[in-house]
This record gives sequence, C-alpha cells and structure tokens, in this order.
Amino acid sequence: MNAVIYARYSSDRQTEQSIDGQLRECKEFAASEGITIVGEYIDRAISGTTDHRPDFQRMIDDSKYGEFDAVIVYKLDRFARNRYDSAVYKSKL
Repeated sequence: MNAVIYARYSSDRQTEQSIDGQLRECKEFAASEGITIVGEYIDRAISGTTDHRPDFQRMIDDSKYGEFDAVIVYKLDRFARNRYDSAVYKSKL
C-alpha cells in the first residue's frame, strides 16, 4: 500500500519541531504496517478550521491521480477540525 503523510501545525506556539515529530511518528507507523510513503504534504501555521491550506488542497488534487491509497496523519485533528470539512474531504479521497 502506498500512502502520503499530511502534517500541520496551527500557531506560532508550535514550531517546525512539531512537524518533525508528526513526520517521525507517521513514518514509524507506516514502517510497522508495511506501508510505503510516497509523499508528504505540510502546512505551517495554518488552522485546521479552514480548508484554505495550500498543501492540503494540493494533496486533495493529487489524490485523483491514484498514486496513493491512504493519508496518514499524526492525529485526526491535523486533517481537519471542522466535522463537515473532514467528512467532505474524506469522501473526496
């Protein structure tokens, strides 16, 4: 199975280290499950309450090419904080 990682932090209180930690955890999970990581999408200092996130939108657009089967996130709130957006984009993926 091929997957991509989506990582995000939302505020100045978080740092690039939080992205590094998310990526590390996601890669460890993928390795333990035999999943191949084929890409990373990262949004920095952007809230999950909006879908106006450049790499998030690029990931959604890229999904139509069928190069990955899954999206791995450190926590579901990294994907979206809004339940409506979460449902809509899960359906698109």
